[in-house]
Amino acid sequence: MATLSHMTESSEQAARAHLPDGNAAPTRKKLVRRAVRDRSQILRRGFQIAFLLLNVWLGAAFYFWVRGFETGSHLRTMIRPAGVEGWLPIAGLMNFKYWLATGHLPATHPAAMFLFVAFLAIAFLLRKAFCSWLCPVVTLSEYLWRAGRQIFRRNFQLPRWLDLPLRSLKYLLSGFFVWAVANMSSGAIEEFMRSPYGAIADVRMLNFFRSLGETAAIILAVLVLLSVLVQNFWCRYLCPYGALLGIASIFSPLRIRRSADACIDCAKCAKVCPSALPVDKLVTIKSAECTGCLECVAVCPAEGALQLSLPQWTRTPNDGRVPAWAMATGIAVLFLGIIGYAKSAGYWNGDVPDYVYRQLVPQANEVVHPTE
Repeated sequence: MATLSHMTESSEQAARAHLPDGNAAPTRKKLVRRAVRDRSQILRRGFQIAFLLLNVWLGAAFYFWVRGFETGSHLRTMIRPAGVEGWLPIAGLMNFKYWLATGHLPATHPAAMFLFVAFLAIAFLLRKAFCSWLCPVVTLSEYLWRAGRQIFRRNFQLPRWLDLPLRSLKYLLSGFFVWAVANMSSGAIEEFMRSPYGAIADVRMLNFFRSLGETAAIILAVLVLLSVLVQNFWCRYLCPYGALLGIASIFSPLRIRRSADACIDCAKCAKVCPSALPVDKLVTIKSAECTGCLECVAVCPAEGALQLSLPQWTRTPNDGRVPAWAMATGIAVLFLGIIGYAKSAGYWNGDVPDYVYRQLVPQANEVVHPTE
């Protein structure tokens, strides 16, 4: 009877181990939980908040600087915050082209170029980390879609047949701007930057948001609503800056890598990926959509299953694993180092004198494009 019982139990186990089609059922892997708590998202949130506050301060300082010229109460102690040129990515791209073509640093809006180079360097070395660690638009977008998830219990995803063509829009926009700037001569760039329009491009940008027309306000409201409903709508479909940085990030030595042996196939990584990448199905994430946010690494419960790492050929310790603190340090060193160099070398501030600003700022909206 004992033998019969043992044979029956073995038969039941064998039956349970096979699917109806006769193939062996996949055995569930044993979870080996991570020994050390992941703190990448605490670091990332800290960077996001700090950079958002920095931009708020820059915006406020720039606003009062502009108002000083508009009201005639400008004081010599009021200094234009050059960091506001980070919101002039096209100027940064134009000045970068000018520098490559001539070997000379631009005299107008030089900070735009240094910030562009800093963000490009971060993307090239550390994935598209500018987007997920620094960009204030992405930070606000994250809070919007998280609010949408709280309200609707979910975020909506566009069908694949619509998602793919819409995602190509940002690359088309980025390609257009790069093509347009690439076809400008260095002389044309210098002439544009020194024109009244180029000199106060930052003031015109501020005025655009201060005096939103009805059409612009409706478009902005629609984008906010879509950002609540669809995760990272602007970043995923429309941001040309993010597209350009994404292309640069393809050449980054860092990759999110998944160990098939350690992975328990829980798919948590794919569910939290803000770029909707199939992290649980891939061994190496090479996509230009990966922002290096490390959310997939943070949520992974299995020891050694998912990590940010260098290529295997580097033969670095711990299989090339790059901890979150190293990522944060790299971002800070590149950002602060490039800006620190520009400031210490005297290249940070432009050469537009106060008397030109005194004349142009009050009538910024009347200044026309050089080609008009």
